[in-house]
Amino acid sequence: MKIHFGDVQFVNANSVKADIVPNDDGKTTVTNSNTNADEYFSKTRLERETMYSQMLETYQKMIDSSEITNDQKAIAIQEINHITNLKNAIMISENLIKNKNFEDVVILVSNNTASIVVKSSNLNQDQIAQIQNIVQRELGIESENINISKK
Repeated sequence: MKIHFGDVQFVNANSVKADIVPNDDGKTTVTNSNTNADEYFSKTRLERETMYSQMLETYQKMIDSSEITNDQKAIAIQEINHITNLKNAIMISENLIKNKNFEDVVILVSNNTASIVVKSSNLNQDQIAQIQNIVQRELGIESENINISKK
């Protein structure tokens, strides 16, 4: 389900997955395999941080290498600064969004696109606009490239 508020796209992230498991007695059991919301936020945040750490480590190895040129080292330094600034902007944005009475939030950024998932049973137009404003201001991402969903 997608709902558009202005230029912001709201995407419902509440998909339901079920596993059909055969029992020993010949019957089947349907279980919900959705990840617990708390688990989702902590796991996604950890995966994001791991990805950034690996990228920073790779660039640092390039800087430390005697086999690359000074121009390549300068590019690696720029990338490290970019990743560090992005991580800080994401942290600030998440904290500001939590300040708007959301229990939890995770922001994923790729190619000037932001996907924001908030822990909430519903989102109204004012809340979506607040989230959009924070992300635009702190991350510099245009509204048409912001996707907001709830979990």
